[in-house]
Amino acid sequence: MTLIANTPNPPYYAVIFTSHRSNDDNEYGQMAERMLELARKQPGFLGVESAREQIGITVSYWSDLESIKKWKENAEHREAQKMGIEKYYTSFKTRIAKVERD
Repeated sequence: MTLIANTPNPPYYAVIFTSHRSNDDNEYGQMAERMLELARKQPGFLGVESAREQIGITVSYWSDLESIKKWKENAEHREAQKMGIEKYYTSFKTRIAKVERD
């Protein structure tokens, strides 16, 4: 498994998801793996990097804003977002940035 995403030459976009998990994280690992599997199949997906200690940071890379929008609207991803809000995270933040240099 590659730890650092092999992204193309810029420009492209990064979705930065920072989170703090709750203690109620049964089945979280399965859900996270499924979301990664689905994201990899999305048009415009370029790669992902993730780390977790006290907080988790996952950065996914996308070719354009439209691809990010379609991923956000994916039905299974929407359900995972709902579970995250209700069950898996005590706090989280999502940021989108344009990568201009690599």
